[in-house]
Amino acid sequence: MKKRILSVLLCAAMVATMAVGCGGNKKSGDDSKKDGGESSGKLVYWSMWEEAEPQGQAIKAAIDAYTEETGVEVDVQFKGRTGIREGLQPALDAGTNIDLFDEDIDRVNGTWGKYLMDLEDFAKENDYEATANAGLISAAREVGGGTLKSIPYQPNVFAFFYNQKLFDEAGIKEAPKTWEEFLTVCQTLKDAGITPMTMDDAYATCVIGYHLGRLVGEEAVVKIVKEGLWDDPAVLQMAKDIEELASKGYFSENVGTNVWPAGQNTELASGEVAMYLNGSWLPNEVKDAAGPDFEWGCFAYPALDAVESNIEEAAATGTETNNFGGQVFAINKDSKMGKEAFGLIEKITKGEFDQKLADESIGIPADTTNTEWPALVSCAKPVMEGSTARFTWAVGVESNENMTPVIKENFIKLMAGTQTADEFVKAMQDASK
Repeated sequence: MKKRILSVLLCAAMVATMAVGCGGNKKSGDDSKKDGGESSGKLVYWSMWEEAEPQGQAIKAAIDAYTEETGVEVDVQFKGRTGIREGLQPALDAGTNIDLFDEDIDRVNGTWGKYLMDLEDFAKENDYEATANAGLISAAREVGGGTLKSIPYQPNVFAFFYNQKLFDEAGIKEAPKTWEEFLTVCQTLKDAGITPMTMDDAYATCVIGYHLGRLVGEEAVVKIVKEGLWDDPAVLQMAKDIEELASKGYFSENVGTNVWPAGQNTELASGEVAMYLNGSWLPNEVKDAAGPDFEWGCFAYPALDAVESNIEEAAATGTETNNFGGQVFAINKDSKMGKEAFGLIEKITKGEFDQKLADESIGIPADTTNTEWPALVSCAKPVMEGSTARFTWAVGVESNENMTPVIKENFIKLMAGTQTADEFVKAMQDASK
């Protein structure tokens, strides 16, 4: 009996010793995770993509290669756009273990900005910017309050995309750079029996944003929208310019009723109209409807002459200022696997897998050494590479969410020719009171 008791006591002592030993190792491991150091745990990544999407498949391939090379296991959770936008905020607020996540550059740095880790040191240690898109990195710093807190990938640019064959049929040799040249192109197309352009409701605010942004700059646009300064002379000038397009029949007759994606899929892709203001994701979205022989062209929203404005911040912009951006990766500031997370970001956004992501999603490479762009988006290369200053989405027109539906509704009427420039201005003034 005494031997049995002694044996039990010895076993208990051994278990206690092992528990202390394990506890001691765990503490050491926790200490080593601080400041983005090593970790023995899984890297948790919430992805904005669906696993079956081309982007999801390319990212999964990069993750598999990263794990094989480094031994770091990655728990990737493909949430999709809705899952990220609705689920990430409450998860971060609740302290859920999430090391890495991605979404649009403005949403990540705006909506979830307080959760972002400073990535300046990681970028410097890895010489990350040597082959990164300088304009996008600069934009990431700007929206990060002067600090690099997100890493861009899958760049995009918003511009006029057009049917090169229709331009050729009309005898148009060069894409327009100024508003006067744009009007000439529109008239030349119309004279050739070709409808110059169309638009869908989903992107109406981008049209008004670009035009006002060219006249007075985004800072002034935001001021107009937030403070209700619709009586500014620049607003009336914008409205008159759009009214002229409508009165001369340069918009499709369906522009007032098009619900996305009717304009891009039915009119543009079928060759019924020549131009459409949209993002560089457009050729991929309509490739099945457009067919393999569709030849794309692209040009920046034309430059406009400066106009009178009462807004102190007003500053006209040229074709070097465009709405460009992309998705970005961000690392949770509370992550203990910052180093590993940044390593995975590099794997996805550099070299082989950046090219794979571009090829499979028909997108723009983020790594500047990947100079071969997919054929369908290669037309956007001069616009993207010539963009040295950035507009945000819709150039600030959606900065007052209470006004956005009213702006969209009335601007569509303006494009459709059912509302005059003066009526548009009055509608905006009345709505903002």
